[in-house]
Amino acid sequence: MKPRFLLDENVSLAVRSQLKRTEATIDVLAIGDPGAPGKGTSDPDILLWLEASTYILVTENRRTMPSHLARHYEEGHSISGILWIRPRSSIGQIVEALFQLWLSSTQEQFQHRNEFIP
Repeated sequence: MKPRFLLDENVSLAVRSQLKRTEATIDVLAIGDPGAPGKGTSDPDILLWLEASTYILVTENRRTMPSHLARHYEEGHSISGILWIRPRSSIGQIVEALFQLWLSSTQEQFQHRNEFIP
Protein backbone atom coordinates (compact mmCIF):
# COMPACT_ATOMS: atom_id res chain seq x y z
CA MET A 1 0.00 0.00 0.00
CA LYS A 2 1.21 3.51 -0.82
CA PRO A 3 1.99 5.86 2.10
CA ARG A 4 -0.87 8.01 3.37
CA PHE A 5 -0.10 11.34 5.00
CA LEU A 6 -1.74 13.35 7.78
CA LEU A 7 -0.64 16.99 7.92
CA ASP A 8 -0.45 18.35 11.46
CA GLU A 9 -2.16 21.66 12.24
CA ASN A 10 1.11 23.55 11.97
CA VAL A 11 1.77 22.43 8.37
CA SER A 12 0.59 24.74 5.61
CA LEU A 13 -2.40 23.47 3.65
CA ALA A 14 -0.49 24.54 0.55
CA VAL A 15 1.49 21.32 1.00
CA ARG A 16 -1.68 19.28 0.45
CA SER A 17 -2.88 21.31 -2.52
CA GLN A 18 0.51 21.12 -4.25
CA LEU A 19 0.82 17.39 -3.55
CA LYS A 20 -2.64 16.80 -5.04
CA ARG A 21 -1.69 18.91 -8.07
CA THR A 22 1.44 16.80 -8.49
CA GLU A 23 -0.43 13.49 -8.12
CA ALA A 24 -4.18 13.43 -7.58
CA THR A 25 -4.18 9.91 -6.13
CA ILE A 26 -1.98 10.73 -3.12
CA ASP A 27 -3.97 10.17 0.07
CA VAL A 28 -3.28 13.25 2.19
CA LEU A 29 -5.47 14.58 4.98
CA ALA A 30 -5.02 17.54 7.28
CA ILE A 31 -6.04 17.87 10.90
CA GLY A 32 -9.62 19.15 10.81
CA ASP A 33 -10.59 17.38 7.57
CA PRO A 34 -13.56 15.00 7.58
CA GLY A 35 -12.22 11.61 8.63
CA ALA A 36 -9.19 13.11 10.38
CA PRO A 37 -8.74 14.27 13.96
CA GLY A 38 -10.38 17.62 14.61
CA LYS A 39 -8.52 20.88 15.08
CA GLY A 40 -7.25 21.18 18.63
CA THR A 41 -6.94 17.40 19.09
CA SER A 42 -4.27 16.61 21.70
CA ASP A 43 -0.98 15.05 20.60
CA PRO A 44 -1.69 11.80 22.49
CA ASP A 45 -5.04 11.46 20.71
CA ILE A 46 -3.42 12.16 17.33
CA LEU A 47 -0.91 9.38 18.03
CA LEU A 48 -3.72 6.96 18.87
CA TRP A 49 -5.52 7.96 15.65
CA LEU A 50 -2.31 7.35 13.66
CA GLU A 51 -1.95 3.92 15.20
CA ALA A 52 -5.50 2.97 14.23
CA SER A 53 -5.52 4.54 10.77
CA THR A 54 -1.99 3.81 9.47
CA TYR A 55 -1.47 7.37 8.26
CA ILE A 56 2.01 8.92 8.56
CA LEU A 57 2.11 12.19 10.47
CA VAL A 58 3.86 15.14 8.79
CA THR A 59 4.71 17.71 11.46
CA GLU A 60 6.91 20.58 12.53
CA ASN A 61 5.96 20.08 16.20
CA ARG A 62 9.27 19.37 17.88
CA ARG A 63 8.16 21.16 21.07
CA THR A 64 5.51 18.81 22.49
CA MET A 65 5.20 15.81 20.18
CA PRO A 66 8.50 14.08 21.11
CA SER A 67 7.55 13.68 24.78
CA HIS A 68 4.06 12.46 23.87
CA LEU A 69 5.57 10.02 21.37
CA ALA A 70 7.93 8.63 24.03
CA ARG A 71 5.00 8.11 26.41
CA HIS A 72 2.97 6.52 23.59
CA TYR A 73 5.74 3.94 23.04
CA GLU A 74 6.18 3.39 26.79
CA GLU A 75 2.49 2.48 27.00
CA GLY A 76 3.02 -0.24 24.40
CA HIS A 77 1.52 1.58 21.44
CA SER A 78 2.90 1.92 17.94
CA ILE A 79 2.63 4.40 15.08
CA SER A 80 2.73 4.18 11.34
CA GLY A 81 5.48 6.79 11.11
CA ILE A 82 6.27 10.44 11.65
CA LEU A 83 7.99 12.73 9.18
CA TRP A 84 9.49 15.75 10.92
CA ILE A 85 9.87 18.85 8.75
CA ARG A 86 13.26 20.50 9.10
CA PRO A 87 13.26 24.18 10.06
CA ARG A 88 13.29 26.64 7.16
CA SER A 89 12.15 24.02 4.62
CA SER A 90 10.19 25.54 1.77
CA ILE A 91 6.77 24.26 0.79
CA GLY A 92 8.28 23.12 -2.51
CA GLN A 93 10.97 21.11 -0.71
CA ILE A 94 8.37 19.48 1.57
CA VAL A 95 6.11 18.61 -1.36
CA GLU A 96 8.99 17.14 -3.36
CA ALA A 97 10.17 15.05 -0.39
CA LEU A 98 6.67 13.69 0.28
CA PHE A 99 6.08 12.97 -3.40
CA GLN A 100 9.38 11.09 -3.73
CA LEU A 101 8.61 9.06 -0.59
CA TRP A 102 5.16 8.28 -1.96
CA LEU A 103 6.63 7.17 -5.31
CA SER A 104 9.36 4.97 -3.90
CA SER A 105 7.93 3.57 -0.67
CA THR A 106 5.20 1.51 0.87
CA GLN A 107 3.21 2.33 3.99
CA GLU A 108 4.74 -0.64 5.79
CA GLN A 109 8.26 0.75 5.39
CA PHE A 110 7.40 3.62 7.75
CA GLN A 111 6.08 1.52 10.63
CA HIS A 112 7.68 2.82 13.87
CA ARG A 113 9.97 5.18 11.92
CA ASN A 114 10.72 8.81 12.61
CA GLU A 115 12.54 10.68 9.86
CA PHE A 116 13.38 14.25 9.00
CA ILE A 117 12.40 15.72 5.64
CA PRO A 118 13.44 17.19 3.26
